[in-house]
Amino acid sequence: MGFLAIVRYELLWNIRKKKLLGVIIIAFALTTLQLALRALLSNITNQPLGADPNFAINMGTGIGSLGFFLFALVAVMNSISGEFESGTIIPLLTKPVSRTTVFLGKMFAAFVTLLGAYTVLLVYLAIGSVAVYGPQNNLNLLPVVLLGSIVSTFVWTAIILAVGALSKSSMIAALVGVGLWLGLTIVGQIIAIFSGQAWVLTYLPGTGASGSAPDIPSSQPSFGNMSTPTGLQVLTGPDSIGTNLVTYILYPSAEVEFYKIEFRLGGMPVYTFLYTETLSFIITRALVITAVYILVFGFIAWFALKRAQVTE
Repeated sequence: MGFLAIVRYELLWNIRKKKLLGVIIIAFALTTLQLALRALLSNITNQPLGADPNFAINMGTGIGSLGFFLFALVAVMNSISGEFESGTIIPLLTKPVSRTTVFLGKMFAAFVTLLGAYTVLLVYLAIGSVAVYGPQNNLNLLPVVLLGSIVSTFVWTAIILAVGALSKSSMIAALVGVGLWLGLTIVGQIIAIFSGQAWVLTYLPGTGASGSAPDIPSSQPSFGNMSTPTGLQVLTGPDSIGTNLVTYILYPSAEVEFYKIEFRLGGMPVYTFLYTETLSFIITRALVITAVYILVFGFIAWFALKRAQVTE
């Protein structure tokens, strides 16, 4: 009963957050942009918009790494640190429940929040895909995308929760989270890709390294005469677990090629082949790395809450 009371308390708190409503609006805007972008490009270039029966299943939740991070941020940014800032931690911990129960209740409430938000997004994406790109294949695999997306989001959830529990400051949790996401997404990608060391990103939170599966057809439009690796783009990081699992179910023997990008004056980008990995290995490694991040940072958050000194 104590666990359910904590879950209910946390869910009600999440529902009342204006930040959560704002992120949901942003998520719908990102998904709508994914649905409309190719149609807009088709109108601009005066090319017919063809049917794409795999659009919905290839788009995941349609919100990408940014969406995962934002949902994690609003779901747990105040979850522990906000209790200390508002003083509600005192009556909360005086209830006849252990701190471990409090922690697990907050984590489960975050799971339920993500489950509800992502389910609505996937239904919206599926309906929109049928309306824009015609009948869709493999919609039965959307639950795999749903669970994979929640697991991916929980990497950021654990990190932000740990920072908030250690600092007891929602502002610090938010700033550290935003700084980490921006650093990995912008600076990390630029340095890693152009130095030929993109494999490093595979072991960090985020999208990971970008490769190409030449045996899997891609529905992404090509631009101009740029010579790029063919096939479906595959990302190796924790944020791509859902879509990669679906790809593996459909193409279990797929292999992914990785390239280094070089820009030369007066010419097109040059792609230098680096190495090949099987999709099964990429998924297994991502799941292990994801589990390590969730367990390690989750333990840090739990331990910080367990040892926190609460005074009247």
